Amino acid sequence: MPVLQIIVASTRPGRVGLPIARWVYDRAVDHGAFDVELVDLAEVNLPFLDEPKHPRLGEYFHQHSKDWSAKIAAGDAFVFVMPEYNHGYTAPLKNAIDFLYAEWQHKPVGFVSYGGVAAGTRAVQAIKPVLAALKMTPAVESVPIPFFGQHIDTDGRFNGPDALGQAVAGMLNELKRLHTLLRPARGQ
Repeated sequence: MPVLQIIVASTRPGRVGLPIARWVYDRAVDHGAFDVELVDLAEVNLPFLDEPKHPRLGEYFHQHSKDWSAKIAAGDAFVFVMPEYNHGYTAPLKNAIDFLYAEWQHKPVGFVSYGGVAAGTRAVQAIKPVLAALKMTPAVESVPIPFFGQHIDTDGRFNGPDALGQAVAGMLNELKRLHTLLRPARGQ
């Protein structure tokens, strides 16, 4: 089965990205089309890009870069769980993307964004040109979550309504289809 990596883009203390990502993870496991892995950028803890050579060369000097390269190379599809900060995406997500090049290529990516009334959609639109430069394919189906705080229970868990769960299933179906289409471009 292809590997789906759900990447938590927020690293700040008190973030809700992790509970939302865990909720997405559970739905992805139930969906059954992928081996699912949760990747938390707070745990990965990459420094600000510190490689002496350009990532397109794939010649990494630091162990954290080699480990990150191996992690992303093992993924076949991604879901970015991302907040919107000042109409944009998070610096840790941009940094994590910029560390690598070939490892991202010809792989599909979906978005679960969250925020206020705009539900993180401006951040999703802002990141798409970056992903296009890496030859990634964004799924049209996404899961924008407005006013996410309404779905956080007293235990800090995210409990999305059925409509959001159905949106996750639609996004996963599209990621599976895109993975099948893009796999030959990766020589698989």
